[in-house]
This record gives sequence, structure tokens and C-alpha cells, in this order.
Amino acid sequence: MTSKMKTRISISTARIALLFVLLAAAITAGAQTASRFLGTITVIDGDTLTVKTDAGEVHQVQVPSTAVLKRIAPGQKDLSTAADMQFSDLATGDRVLVKLDPNATAGASQASQIIAIKAADVATKQQNDREDWQKRGVGGLVKSVDPAAGVIVLTSGVGAAAKTITVNTTKTTILRRYAPASVNFDQAQPAPIDAIHAGDQLRARGTKNADGTQIAAEEVISGAFRNVSGTITSLDPATSTLVVKDLTSKKQVTIHITADAQMRRLPDRMAQMLAARLKGGSGGAGDAQQHSGGQGSGQGSGQGSRGGAGGGDPQQMLNRLPAIQLSDLKKGDAVMLVSTDGANEVTAITLLAGVEPLLEAPAASQNMLNNWSMGSGAPDAGAQ
Repeated sequence: MTSKMKTRISISTARIALLFVLLAAAITAGAQTASRFLGTITVIDGDTLTVKTDAGEVHQVQVPSTAVLKRIAPGQKDLSTAADMQFSDLATGDRVLVKLDPNATAGASQASQIIAIKAADVATKQQNDREDWQKRGVGGLVKSVDPAAGVIVLTSGVGAAAKTITVNTTKTTILRRYAPASVNFDQAQPAPIDAIHAGDQLRARGTKNADGTQIAAEEVISGAFRNVSGTITSLDPATSTLVVKDLTSKKQVTIHITADAQMRRLPDRMAQMLAARLKGGSGGAGDAQQHSGGQGSGQGSGQGSRGGAGGGDPQQMLNRLPAIQLSDLKKGDAVMLVSTDGANEVTAITLLAGVEPLLEAPAASQNMLNNWSMGSGAPDAGAQ
């Protein structure tokens, strides 16, 4: 998966919403009839806020000088350490729980209390989470699942970098699963361990052993995705879609390209080296790494963005490639991609062009691409 299932971990909308609901329950105990709503500030006009809820509803509410305004940090459980704030401290993009004044003039919408999480605080939390997933996270393809024991076995990497990882879960492990046709971390839903199946992509973070082959997982996110390899038969920039004839199914598949998709192009020489390596040939990993640009352009958030770390791991080399856009592709180009699950219409998570040599070793190449999709960073929050 990628934060793209890249990884980019954030405080999810669902989690923030839950936090606010819990806070609201404590704040309004004994006053269940009080009206309130949760959302994001979109406009500030004088003393009036426009707030859009997660369901898409738009509310305008006046904030009188008598309203109580509190600021909490992402993840804060109660108001005991909440800080007072001024109306002028609010900004567009802030998340707010608005409690309406039941004694306001009929027809008027006035706030009696606002609890806010600043967008800047969320951004800081997101960055810290991304770094934590990169430092304490593992990812790969699910090989087996033992729900009774709470154990998931992954395969990660290819060639010399391939290894098996055992993910140990407990009753306190947070288990999430991507929603169908979605690569948005915010839309991931709680799901039991028996919802995970062999062939799924999975990322986990927690305490790893020294060689990274065992992890005591605190959080797991998984999803079922599809591999597509083939040639582009048509493109439509207006709808950000392309059509690929899948070499496996021999059918046309419509691919939707979103802003979160990871898209790269392999230089010819690097593609040949990787193909030789994946087929067990003598293609030099070091040469391929050098050809990929040394330290790279900083594209991608994955491991391997630092110098020569990784000794030529294909996932790390792919991260160093410059990103491409839909406009850089043309009819007849060969592509390999990991997408959301679907029969004839999917959304791209990871797309790699310039892959003609890799299609000669499709199984190994797709395994490389799968692991890159999950290993190039933390799961996406929607982007995120």
C-alpha cells in the first residue's frame, strides 16, 4: 500500500472525529440536547466561522465574545491541560468542535464553546508520525495469517534483499484496512485480523528486533490490491485516466490517476540492470544505484533517501527516480502498476514506466513493485 500507501501517516479524520466526540460527551454530560458539530474551518468573516463537516455539510456560526475557546493538541484525551485561546488565534484549516448556544435568539446560530485543534499542530503530528513509521515500520506482502495466534508473516524485498518478517499482534494492536477503491489512510476502517489474507499488502509499526525480522506491532494497516502490467492503449488527460491492456487477463483496464499516485520512469540502462538482477543475472546493483542518481532528488519519503544506504535495494533505487506526470506518458508505453482492487476500473497507487525489460521477469518485477508501494514511506493519509 502508500501516503499512497506512502506511507505519509497523519492523525486521521476518523481518529480526530472520535477524539472530539469523546470530548464532547464529557463536556456536555447532562446536557445531551445541546447541538454541536465537528468540521474544518473554511472561512473566517468578522466574528463568523464557516465550518465544513466531514459529511460535507456547511455551517455558519457567530462566535460572540462570551464563547469559551479552547485549544487541544492532537491526541489529547481531555480538557484538563487545554489552553485558552482567542478568536483571532483561529485560522482556516483548523479542526473545530462547535457547541451551539441553546439560549441564542430563535433562528440564530451562535457558539457557546469551541474546541480547536490547530492545523499547524496536526501538520507537526503528521510529520512525527511519518518519521516514526519510517523508523519503526515494516512492510510487505502477506504470506500467511494465524488469527488465533495473532501472527502475520510477510515477505519483503526481492533478490538479495528479500526477507521474511513476522508481525506479532495483541488485543491492543490497532488494526485498520483500506476501504474498497481507496488508498486514503483517513478512510481506512478498523478490521479484525481475519480480514487480512495472503497476497494483501501490509504495513506495521512497533518494536522491531535487531535484524528487522520480528516486530511487536502497535498499529497495522492492510489492503487488497491489484497488479497490472501491459501497454497503454489510450490516455485522457481531461479525466486523468489511461487504459492499459493487461498482459495477464488480456483485458482493457481503465486506470485513474490521482494526485497521490507514485509515478516514476526507469531509464533504459537501469531497467536492463534491474531485469538482469531480478532474473538472477549479473546486473550490478551498485551500477544501477549510481545510475539512479546517487543521493537522488529527494523525491519520495522512503528509506534510501540518504546517500548510498541500502546497497542497491530496488525499492530504494526506485525512490530516487524523478517523478513523472500523466502528460509524460503516451500510447504504446509499457507500464507496471499496483492499484486498488477491481475488475475493469482501478485507481493507481504506484505506476512505473520504461519497464519493457522488466516484463520479461513479471513475477519478480511485480513483487519489487508491490514492496516499493508499501515500503517507500508510511501509509498515506490522504495525503492524505
